[in-house]
Amino acid sequence: MRRVTTAARDPRPQLDDTAKRIIELLQEDGRQPYVTIAKAVGLSEAAVRQRVQRLLDAGVIQIVAVSDPLQLGFSREAMVGIRTSGDPNIVAEALNDMNDVTYVVATAGSYDLLAEVVCEDDDHLLELVSRRIRALPGVVSTELFVYLKLHKQHYNWGTR
Repeated sequence: MRRVTTAARDPRPQLDDTAKRIIELLQEDGRQPYVTIAKAVGLSEAAVRQRVQRLLDAGVIQIVAVSDPLQLGFSREAMVGIRTSGDPNIVAEALNDMNDVTYVVATAGSYDLLAEVVCEDDDHLLELVSRRIRALPGVVSTELFVYLKLHKQHYNWGTR
């Protein structure tokens, strides 16, 4: 699985109105044919294909299938609040290498990092947090926020 880190991306790539519209169309339906997108933005199919590839290569977008972990045998999701000593980026990079960790973000406030995890069951969650995350050098403490019900998850926030 390809992971995009902030080091791999430009801080703020310059996007023209056409690139933004392509992104918005893909946010609505990532399976849209390039020919459909081309008609909507007034470009050729080949031009849209090239623009999408540049957006992918630059780490501006990812095109993935968003799945429901419960239906795929992962009965436990949680957010882990992590306090660190020293450089939290070192801990973040170690978390990036864990397949069970799906999301890592540096934060301001009570935690240095938040990590979303997807696990098969409670035993898997306990093993991941207790034996792997808490064992990382630099991790001072963790707090677990177990997901009970997902009320909203969307990815069509548009562009600016």
